[in-house]
Parts: sequence; structure tokens; C-alpha cells
Amino acid sequence: MRVLSTDAVHLVGKKVELQGWIRLRRDHGKLIFLDLRDREGLIQLVVNPKTKETAYKAAQELRPEDVIEASGVVKKRPAGTINKELKTGEVEVEVVSIKLISKAETLPLDMGAEELNLELPTLLDHRSLTLRHPKIASIFKTQEAVVEAFRETLKNEGFTEIFVPTIIKSAPEGGSEVFSINYYENKAYLGQSPQLYKQIGVGAFERVFTIAHAYRAEPSVTTRHLSEYVSLDAEMGFIESFNDIMDVAEKVIKSMIDKASRIAKISVPQIKKPIPRIKMREAQEIVFKRTKVDHRKEPDLDPSDEREICKWAEEETGSPFVFITHYPTKKRPFYTMPDPKDPEYTLGFDLLGVSEEWVTGGQRINDYKMLVDHIKKWGNKPEDFELYLQAFRYGMPPEGGFAMGLERITKDLLGLENVREASLFPRDMERVDERFSKDR
Repeated sequence: MRVLSTDAVHLVGKKVELQGWIRLRRDHGKLIFLDLRDREGLIQLVVNPKTKETAYKAAQELRPEDVIEASGVVKKRPAGTINKELKTGEVEVEVVSIKLISKAETLPLDMGAEELNLELPTLLDHRSLTLRHPKIASIFKTQEAVVEAFRETLKNEGFTEIFVPTIIKSAPEGGSEVFSINYYENKAYLGQSPQLYKQIGVGAFERVFTIAHAYRAEPSVTTRHLSEYVSLDAEMGFIESFNDIMDVAEKVIKSMIDKASRIAKISVPQIKKPIPRIKMREAQEIVFKRTKVDHRKEPDLDPSDEREICKWAEEETGSPFVFITHYPTKKRPFYTMPDPKDPEYTLGFDLLGVSEEWVTGGQRINDYKMLVDHIKKWGNKPEDFELYLQAFRYGMPPEGGFAMGLERITKDLLGLENVREASLFPRDMERVDERFSKDR
């Protein structure tokens, strides 16, 4: 029966059967050392010609990424050879038999290196292979922990998980940044977010969350944007104010950071103090006083403003994050609730951290007539939102929610340079799996 690498640690003196991929082969005199990789990690195999000559001959033919089955006895490593970086670093397996399951072709790059120091295009051009490298694979184990924290925190807060479509009838956030598709004999779009469906869900379940793919046809290639990304979304009803939404978002982010820090070395510090909340115009005043660059009449914070206000939050409040609230109503989607005290600004917010936006959210319009009016003001047609409006026509409590991009959060937690490193199979203007040819 197969034993996984980490289980072998508890089986010293026992014969075990292991299966996996050869990550590295090292010849030291007459001994051959093999690093075997399985889903739990790495374990060292030792092949000695004195133990079993047939196994030794088989080991001489092995190359990186060959898939094998190896049998042998688990032994404690000699003093001075323990590898503290591995969970299995105190043991090794003295091999008595090797069976080749699948032969790998000669690799186009060095998978045995501690780091894959490759240019990003090369890393992605060989994605099926580079994902096997322990350092690359660990990115997505951290990402898994982020999703688990998101799901567990919201479950504990009484949220129901729902699953929404990505093919939609109209573009709720408007504009040209949508992908249109031919849907049989009709025109449809790939959703920019699961926004409308999670709002409908509030009418049935009161508190909902979803993990959905979202699409943005943004004509740019940057280190923090993707054409397809995973959106972590939550929506909640019967709120007293939009502060309730920020409270839950803060709990989620704290949980994500805590869980990620337990499995990886992350670059984001723990949140030990309440995250400050300031209005956008206040943030612009702070940035102006600190930098003398005047963006106080702009309708939004630009990237340099976001970086500066994050520095301010860290220096003045001890928080690595800051909530920015009250963005101009005209610059937010039609469903965002204007502040009754100052209707030119919204009860919306962004959570900034690591010098960029992590979360966007706010209170939504729950009054049917007001929502229809805003749909028209934003240049849309109410008839294109019939299913959505139906939920509000038949009663909707005060509600709101938030969303965050999984890949961007993963990038920032691990200190990666490009969001594509945090996407298993990234899509952008230049690539869908393979790079597009330049003469397309």
C-alpha cells in the first residue's frame, strides 16, 4: 500500500512503498540520492548497489520528472545530514526496488533549482511544468488557505454560499470593459462581477457569499490586472449602516492574513489595531500635505495617492491598511447608495493595503424606484435588468457588500512582483495559455 512522504516520518524501521516524481538525482560516489515529490512534499531516497543491484541500475537511468514507485526501509538520517527545511528532513528511505511508471522527456529548464529564476513569459510558457516546482506550487497552497479563511469566516457570520453564472444579459458596471459573446442567436456578456446575482441572493438567504470567475476587458497590461480573475464576493441584508459591511470585511482580511501566515512567509504584517476609516477627500488632503502634489479635485485616488495614504496609515495609526470611503456618486456603479447627508458622494469604500486596493464595497440602493432612476441616469435600460429589479420590486432590506480579487491578495501576501504569478493559468491581452503570435 502506498505511503505518502510525510507519513514515512513516523515509520522508521518499516518497509514502505512510495510513488511520485523524481525532482532531483544526485550521484555521490557509489550512492545515488533521489528527491521524490508527492502531494505532501519531498523525501530523500538512497540507492546503494550493495542493497539491491537491480534497484541501483534502475536509479542510474532516472531523470527529473520521471514517475516512479519505490520500495524501501525508512531510516533516520545520519547526524549532520538532517534537512530542517523539509518536513521529512530527519529521515530517508533506503531503496530495495524501483518501478518506472512514466518516463519524462528531457526538461527545457532546471526544475531542481531552489528557485526558478526565469522571466515571467518563460515561466508561463512552460506552465504545466513550472507549476510542479515546490516554490511555485506553494503559491497556490497559500491561495487555497486564503479562500478557506474567506469561506470559514463568512460561514461563522451566518452567510450562505451560492454559485452564480458568469454569462450575463447586460453589463451592470457599463462601459466598454466587457467581453461580448455570441450566445446562440443572441448577444450576451461575460460578467464583470457576480454583483447583481449576490444582491438577488440577499432576498432569499439574507447573507450570501460566492467565489466566482469575473472578466474585465481592460486594454492594458500591468502587474496588477488580469482579464480573468477570481472574485471573492459577499453581500448582507438588514445592515444598520455601511460600517457593518466594513466590520465584516475587516474580519475576513484579518482571518486571511492569519491563516496565510501559518503556512507561508508572508510580506503583510498582522492587523493588530482597528483599520482606520477616512473619506476620500480627507485622504486627498493628507496626500497633498505630505507630498505637495494636488489631486484634491480629482474624482478618485490615483496609484501614487494610494501608496502615500497607505504609508500615512502605517506611520500614524500603526495599521497596514486603511478604509477610504465616500467616493463620488458619479464614479461608482448605479447600485451604490448615495450618502443621504451629501448625495454627491456614496456610502461606498475601498480597503487599501500594500499600496493598492484590496477590497471594494459599500451600501447598495434597496429602494426599487430609486434604483430604476439610477439605472436610467447611468445610461442603461431598466428592461435589461428585469430579473435583478424583480428582487427589489418585491421587497429588499437595507443591504450592501464587498468584493476582492483573489490573485491580487495572493500576490501582495507573498510579495510577488506580478499578479500573473498568483494565477494558475493567467489570461491577459497577450495570452490565453500560450502567447498570441505578434502577427495575429
